Amino acid sequence: MSKEYKLEVEKRTKANKKDLKELRKSGKIPGIYYSYDSKDSIPFFIEQSVINNALKSDSNIFSINVGGKNRTVLFKSVQYHPVTEQMTHIDLYGVNMDKPVVVKVPINLIGTPIGVKEEGGVLNQVTQELELKCLPGDIPNVLDINIDELSIGDTIIAESVKLDDTLELISSTDMLIVSVTVPMKEVSTESDEELEDGEDTDSGEGASGEASSNDSGEGASDNSGDQ
Repeated sequence: MSKEYKLEVEKRTKANKKDLKELRKSGKIPGIYYSYDSKDSIPFFIEQSVINNALKSDSNIFSINVGGKNRTVLFKSVQYHPVTEQMTHIDLYGVNMDKPVVVKVPINLIGTPIGVKEEGGVLNQVTQELELKCLPGDIPNVLDINIDELSIGDTIIAESVKLDDTLELISSTDMLIVSVTVPMKEVSTESDEELEDGEDTDSGEGASGEASSNDSGEGASDNSGDQ
């Protein structure tokens, strides 16, 4: 079962751009708490250092006290500045520990495929996470998938991933997760091969002559027009 991590947050009343900017300058991140059983939302702010420590923990569920109540929450979304990559906003979603939630869990590939280390193939990971349904306390940190036995041409799709009885797959069952393929090779065109063998010399001179003619005629007219 996932352990619960306590977050210290403070309710905020101001939400204009100037106030939010001042909060971020002082090392605080604005956020909004959303309730699972009502349309009510509560704005808050939290210290950047507190979020950093929470994200480094092994927790998927968090406890907060906001609006005078203790609440259990999940990270719903975290927004970052597109240039500085600094955290700018966080949304927390309240949960009932006795009711299932749908979450996205990252995939962790374990091992090196036979098709890569012995057959010269290439590993392609198409999907980075799977969507699962489970109780909040059963949310896994990652899904480990062993890929040691994959040969060239082998694939793993979502429905073939072994899940605990507490987890239900929500992602499409035929979603491709990983495959081992033959490496792509450069293919020379027929004209390239002919040029390399010196068999297309005459046609090359003809093209050159035609280009020279265009440069002295129509090409010159076009250039003078642009000026």
